[in-house]
Amino acid sequence: MMAIAAQYMGHKVITLDPNPNCSAAKVSDELIVAPYDDVENLLRLAYACDVITYEFENVSAKALHEIEGCVRIPQGIRLLEITQNRRFEKEFLTNEAKVNVAPWQLVDSAEKLPEIITRKQVLKTTTGGYDGHGQVVLNADENLSAAKSLTELSECVLEDFISFEREISVIISGNGHEYVVFPLAENEHRENILHQTISPARISAEITENAYKIATSIAEKLELSGVLCVEMFLTADGQIYVNELAPRPHNSGHFTIEACDFNQFDLHIKGILGEDLPEPKLLKAAIMLNVLGQHVEAVKNLNHEHSDWHQHDYGKADAKHNRKMGHVTILTNDFDQTINEIKATKIWD
Repeated sequence: MMAIAAQYMGHKVITLDPNPNCSAAKVSDELIVAPYDDVENLLRLAYACDVITYEFENVSAKALHEIEGCVRIPQGIRLLEITQNRRFEKEFLTNEAKVNVAPWQLVDSAEKLPEIITRKQVLKTTTGGYDGHGQVVLNADENLSAAKSLTELSECVLEDFISFEREISVIISGNGHEYVVFPLAENEHRENILHQTISPARISAEITENAYKIATSIAEKLELSGVLCVEMFLTADGQIYVNELAPRPHNSGHFTIEACDFNQFDLHIKGILGEDLPEPKLLKAAIMLNVLGQHVEAVKNLNHEHSDWHQHDYGKADAKHNRKMGHVTILTNDFDQTINEIKATKIWD
């Protein structure tokens, strides 16, 4: 989707990916099949391009340092290093951005785990975790065994569990000196995987504005170029805690493709190129649903009953259980009615 946005703007795209059948291959002018830490092929990419952008956090920051003298990397490698490591991310948010995060501590050995569980906490590996992988919820003593096993694999952070009313996210784009925000989204996760996004979020204007201010303050500290997603917890008393940062267009921003005049991929490309950024406008309220491997066949039949729902297929070959294969966006005038229509399909039960 990032490559498509660039192509629509008249740019040429070269993609580096270890998978010869990756989704971007179909919409790129050239594909370099290589691991993300292959410096030789990254140099080949660097010398062929004016600008390099990364679109997920598992790219090798060390390898990018090897090529930064040869090509512009507007997002910056520091942003990648911060978001690749939960410890660095927490330290940045607390010490530099000075925003609220859940109370946490570094756990670099099993000895630093609590001996008994007195409150709900979440143990997460500092690197490599995603969609619930690399974490253990500690809410009973029997979870300690799994937690100890996790500490043997990796340095971890232990976070207090925040009792939140809603999960929200701000998609913000920058060009290095100016920043614009997309309509606030509220998110529902199932099994630690994003299930559904609703935008605009059903919260007050005051809280929405506070969320925007938090995201903008983070973007300013980073001198952000491109898109950043700031994931947050909203408590019942209106407090906002930043949970995670994602240094690229984000799953919770996919609704912007149909619902906004400029989508997150458009403004990522404009941002990394240093172009002026328009303030994106919401054209219509929307609900976005992830299509996982187990949903694929049933979703194909939706065209008959809901031809006005926007289906996106990511072109992945293997439809595995809980693997993100695409999404559906529904433009709506009535959230409750649309949610009932979604329930009636029984696809996402």
